Amino acid sequence: MAEGQHGVITLGQLRGLGFAASSVRSRIAAGRLHHVHESVFAVGHPLLTRRGRYMAAALACGTAGLISHRSAADLWGVLPTSRALVDVISPPRTGRGRDRISVHRASNLASADVASVDAIPCTTVSRTLVDLGAIVSKRTLERACERAENLRLFDLQATREVLARSRGRRGVARLRSVLADLGDEPAFTRSELERRFIALCRRHRLPTPAVNVWIELPEDGVEADFLWADPRVVAEADSHAFHASRRAFERDRLRDQMLAAAGYRVVRFTWRQIVDRGPEVAETLRQLLARDDPASANSRARRTFAV
Repeated sequence: MAEGQHGVITLGQLRGLGFAASSVRSRIAAGRLHHVHESVFAVGHPLLTRRGRYMAAALACGTAGLISHRSAADLWGVLPTSRALVDVISPPRTGRGRDRISVHRASNLASADVASVDAIPCTTVSRTLVDLGAIVSKRTLERACERAENLRLFDLQATREVLARSRGRRGVARLRSVLADLGDEPAFTRSELERRFIALCRRHRLPTPAVNVWIELPEDGVEADFLWADPRVVAEADSHAFHASRRAFERDRLRDQMLAAAGYRVVRFTWRQIVDRGPEVAETLRQLLARDDPASANSRARRTFAV
């Protein structure tokens, strides 16, 4: 049982397995059980992984306790934290505070807000983002949303539903603001995408690429958003409008692999990078365009040898 709970077990579970109070005390004295929280023990040794600490905190707060806020964001991988305190959310009048646990009371927890990671009960990514909105800066919340999206964990519809259930709570306005910023991307059309990218290249004195070019490959062909033919550099601009589905995600990666195998260097930029971080995009392109292409270098070497 402890192995399935990241090394921890509760007093209630021990009793359910038939352990009398005297048996528990003797195992504590013998160093086979180690107190983590009241009525929660580590089995075998006192050292716990981070997930073990999260599981212990959730168990200490009863069956309704869920890892939440910063701890849930860390558990999901969207916002790492090194805080010693573990955040747990639970309904009002259930359990009480514990050492090394920050208990958050919530009266509007819905079944749709409940999830688990590695068998650890926690809030969903959407609920976690709403809770984070009340305790972190807008920029930090933005990073968490971007990371959730990169990990393919972000569900816009689910997040909107949580926001609708959370009217009046702290942090809701902040998350709505972040989503509004992220929501600018789908409004761009393909022609607008092309226009902005070409304008960026001209503004930073980069060679103008060819647009929507068909590249013949050994077994198939692909259409590149932007191509610099001589250095064999392809740039792709990712927008939610064109790359939101899993099928599109898989297709784009296959295209990149085919181009790389044919000797092209492929770089992808998001709309947010193109619009908000133009100088960084331009510098990346400048370095790629200046870098010698291995195929061209080999060709020049062969010509030199022939002369």
